[in-house]
Amino acid sequence: MKGNNQSSGQDFTLLGPTLEKYAAVPGSLITILQQAQDIYGYLSQDAIEYISQRTGIAPARIYGVATFYAQFRLSPVGKYLIMLCKGTACHVNGADKVQEAVSEHLGIRDGETTEDGIFTLNNVACLGCCSLAPVMMVKSLEGEETYGNLTKDTVVKILDEIRARENGEVQS
Repeated sequence: MKGNNQSSGQDFTLLGPTLEKYAAVPGSLITILQQAQDIYGYLSQDAIEYISQRTGIAPARIYGVATFYAQFRLSPVGKYLIMLCKGTACHVNGADKVQEAVSEHLGIRDGETTEDGIFTLNNVACLGCCSLAPVMMVKSLEGEETYGNLTKDTVVKILDEIRARENGEVQS
């Protein structure tokens, strides 16, 4: 490992305060993994190794926890994480058709990222916005935006607007 906070180029300095607080606290692995994912966007193999070294928890056990819970990602996500609600209200109101439109338009399925690294699609159990069903949330470094009452056409328009912004194009 290179230095105390780096391994293979990934800087773990930002994870330091979390590890100082929780490394010796029994039962805190999920909290540590959540913080690591919040900071880095996913749990890299290097992050798992670093957490193992700092906590004394075997990498296999950390990996086991990370793969058991659906909230954890082991690969990078796109700049825009599309969280498409598949809860009951959304399902009844057409979430499957919205997912079909997203998948066709972007060429990705649930859990996949576009080749250009711009979008990742994740189906989620519920976003808690049932009155807006079907709904999706798009998260990025700039924050998160929730879009409701989606149709196949409106979701494609939203994705096109995000891509245009990303490409520096002006929408009319």
